[in-house]
Amino acid sequence: MKIIDWYIIKKYLGTFVFTLGIFTVISVVFDISEKLDDFLKSTATTKEIILEYYGGFIPFYLNFLSPLINFIAVIFFTAKMADQTEIVPILCGKASFNRFLRPYFIASTLIFIISMIFNQLIIPETNRLMTNFENTYLKDSKNTSRSNVHLQLDHGTFVFMESFDNNTNNGYRFTLEKFNKDTLESKLMADRIAWDSVARKWKIYNFTIRHVNGLKERMEAGIEKDTTLDMKPVDFDIRDNIYSAMNYKELNEKIEKEKIRGSGIMVNLELEKYKRWVYPFSTYVLTLIGVALSSRKVRGGVGLPLGVGIAMSFLYILLIQFSNVFALKGGLPPIIAVIIPNLIFGTIGVVLAIKAPK
Repeated sequence: MKIIDWYIIKKYLGTFVFTLGIFTVISVVFDISEKLDDFLKSTATTKEIILEYYGGFIPFYLNFLSPLINFIAVIFFTAKMADQTEIVPILCGKASFNRFLRPYFIASTLIFIISMIFNQLIIPETNRLMTNFENTYLKDSKNTSRSNVHLQLDHGTFVFMESFDNNTNNGYRFTLEKFNKDTLESKLMADRIAWDSVARKWKIYNFTIRHVNGLKERMEAGIEKDTTLDMKPVDFDIRDNIYSAMNYKELNEKIEKEKIRGSGIMVNLELEKYKRWVYPFSTYVLTLIGVALSSRKVRGGVGLPLGVGIAMSFLYILLIQFSNVFALKGGLPPIIAVIIPNLIFGTIGVVLAIKAPK
């Protein structure tokens, strides 16, 4: 580590933190202006809005935008260095372009590590605060029923409900069938099933159970019965913002259950899982592109490189959204969908880095 390395790292991290602060203020101001009427109509207190909603909103969006904020920061201070003819003496002093990139990648590694920690440990917890607030105060709570619910609990247990209300955690016209291979062993039918949050069990009401043993059958009926089933009310949630609030363990458990149940949310779960691992690597990709684009001195100062950088940032976000849509609607494997943006922009970065010294 030489003086020039520390000089670039300090400029890199200083500009990144400054840009991060600007984006924080802009994001919060725009969000407040958009949701002010909803806040005023809701019964949420100012303390709840600040600590719960914005306590989750700020970490989530800053972590999501950090690669792009990093990209703009790299272009801004590198173009400024080039404009002030600071890069030419470095490259003329027997330092290769690869050597010039070293402090950039040291600083981006620090940002990558922080981003990875946030993705795996902190963001799910802060997202839980934000999603709970949104679902309580901001989301439309009138339509909370899910109709015609089919669920496979394990290889031989199947569940059906005509409807499930997420507000009351009650299911109606409930059916539970248990099979031994292809043979029906029992069939339970009930008017209603309700989740007991204290006992962490389900209660079934007005039920009949048909027990089948070969050619022999036995009927059982009752008014109320406790039962333990491998399902929870969250399995029937119709809202699409709950996956981002799951920690890594919960997400993996949900994926393993979904492999058996096949309720149609596997792609959403896998996208969420892979995004947490893959997207932080965009820090390296966008840093490489940023340095390659802005290390030359051009007419007009930092304006042109900064404009190109902002345009590429929007292009990167657009590519992420396209790949996600192809995964959700077009059958593209989720792991491929999250890799494609980094793969394409990584290739662009390598080409630009090769041409940059020339």
